[in-house]
Amino acid sequence: MVKLATLTLAGCACLWGQDARQIVAESQKRGSVQSQRYEGVLRVEDRNRTISEKQWHYVRQGSYGSSKAILRFTAPAEVKGVALLILNHPDRASDQWMWTPAIGRERRIAFQDRSTRFFGTDFSFEDLEERDVEQFEYKMIGEETLAGVKCWQIESRPKQGKSSQYTFSRVWIRQPDYVPARVESYSKDQMVRRLNYADIEKVQGVWLARTLEMNDLRRGSRTILKLEKLQLNTPMNDTEFTVAALRREQ
Repeated sequence: MVKLATLTLAGCACLWGQDARQIVAESQKRGSVQSQRYEGVLRVEDRNRTISEKQWHYVRQGSYGSSKAILRFTAPAEVKGVALLILNHPDRASDQWMWTPAIGRERRIAFQDRSTRFFGTDFSFEDLEERDVEQFEYKMIGEETLAGVKCWQIESRPKQGKSSQYTFSRVWIRQPDYVPARVESYSKDQMVRRLNYADIEKVQGVWLARTLEMNDLRRGSRTILKLEKLQLNTPMNDTEFTVAALRREQ
């Protein structure tokens, strides 16, 4: 997942020495793995600070922007078995199908539904896909220090013909390791979601965040996702990433 996208900037000498697009491309390159598997623990807090917890199992295979992924809720009982298949494409939005055991069938997620929340979390369906660097235009904004680490701050806008619920996003990328630190997503001039990355560490030679916090600013709610039992570059079978695989209880 989430790989779910992001970015920011650094030292004055290299501030204008690196193109914004190059920084984003390097971030994607450094974070790229051929497969990923983890157990996700989600803490969802609504506007009234009422807390609910969910868990999902996530598997992903393929290069960034053209990968395949399935996430499947494992708890609580009312969402157990609900699954989402995501087929990412380098030149357009992903294809997505959701399986709901209660109705015993899968349905394709229509493009107009991509902005809706995914099963009570603060991630929308669009937030769960990957977008290749070539689908956006980038502009350097400046630099800022987050959690004691210098970051590049970059503005990202969908290219003409590339659809998104977001008019533009502001992304912070850590200068030392090119790991995304924050993404703020806007609808017109209003910030609607903020995604923060934390607990950044090196796993099997790859720097990545183990905690993601998505804030829905219109709803006043947030979802904290922790990645547990994380495994990278383990063998996977293409048959795991099909519509038929959605129906299999795991």
